[in-house]
Amino acid sequence: MENRIKRVFVVVIDSLGVGGAADAADYGDGGADTLGHISDTVGEFRIPNLQKLGLANLHPMKQVEPAENPLAYYLRLNEKSCGKDTMTGHWEMMGLKTEKPFITFTETGFPPELVEELEKQTGHKVIGNKSASGTEILEELAEEELATGHMIVYTSADSVLQICGNEDTFDLKELYRCCEIARQLTMRDEWKVGRVIARPYVGRKKGEFKRTSNRHDYALPPFGKTVLDALKEAGMDVVSIGKINDIFAGCGITRAFKSKSSVHGMEQAVKMAGEEFHGLCFVNLVDFDALWGHRRDPVGYARELERFDEKLGELLNILGQEDLLMITADHGNDPTYTGTDHTREQVPLLIYGKGLKRSGELAPADTFAVIGATVADLFGVAMPEETIGRSLLRELQ
Repeated sequence: MENRIKRVFVVVIDSLGVGGAADAADYGDGGADTLGHISDTVGEFRIPNLQKLGLANLHPMKQVEPAENPLAYYLRLNEKSCGKDTMTGHWEMMGLKTEKPFITFTETGFPPELVEELEKQTGHKVIGNKSASGTEILEELAEEELATGHMIVYTSADSVLQICGNEDTFDLKELYRCCEIARQLTMRDEWKVGRVIARPYVGRKKGEFKRTSNRHDYALPPFGKTVLDALKEAGMDVVSIGKINDIFAGCGITRAFKSKSSVHGMEQAVKMAGEEFHGLCFVNLVDFDALWGHRRDPVGYARELERFDEKLGELLNILGQEDLLMITADHGNDPTYTGTDHTREQVPLLIYGKGLKRSGELAPADTFAVIGATVADLFGVAMPEETIGRSLLRELQ
């Protein structure tokens, strides 16, 4: 099979956990189950393409029957790294085990020394400096920012420093400049967040503020080489869609496309499937996490999964005998759970290819890194030193 596979599509449904993490209680997430609790909450739930691949065989859902003959292999993945954030999950997929969780400032806001230095170097007074929803902080402080030129800085349950800027008055270029300064400041160990995020928005008054698609993430580079680097060094294409390029700080990427939404990200994946390339197309669909998980909206999450499923059908129709599709997640974000944090859960892995002779259930894996290890094995590329993960290729034969 190795010689027949020319293209692999890895699609990350950001935050689609499936419960069951043995260490969930250690993270305060005992009983969290993103997919199960979404199904429990909504009346209708139509995901026929995920159904025929085997998602309901992997995880029971009250509205979705298991497929009699699922088309994909399906299994649960456990996270080996310490943490439950975006970067930790994605980096592990490509072979890196994170031993120390990224620092967060959820409870306290950022230290006065950091705020003072950020104000000094950017020339803007900081307002906010607390953990908040991105939409809520705009309603609270955007009018003040418009009137004064101050800078909204906030965090969340993730290891992030986020800066808001109105595209008409603050200016995108200025927003990005301030974020670059913040990124340099937060390279210090005691302030080292995983990402600094530019959060541009438009609007002039409460009720009208809306974030735009010009978001930009300034992530820490991976602490070692990943499968992406190995593929690129072997002369293969590594195409990123959505925030993958930001998550890996451009390392190992040969072509990058930003997405305006999860639907747009799937449209970009469908378009890539219609083009010639040899290697990996790595897709992140962030709306599930950002719009529905963090905002604790199970109904919105379910509808987003239905929209994804429609686009998935288009992708499945285009894939050929030399293509392999993997659908997974990077962590959980149970929209019925307390707080607004990610949840420590197992994640699904569906593996589909028209060239696969069989399908069905595989044993749970002890790391997300089976994804990268399998991709590397398919292309005959050696895993970088000090990476983790074993290939599933034998089970797929």
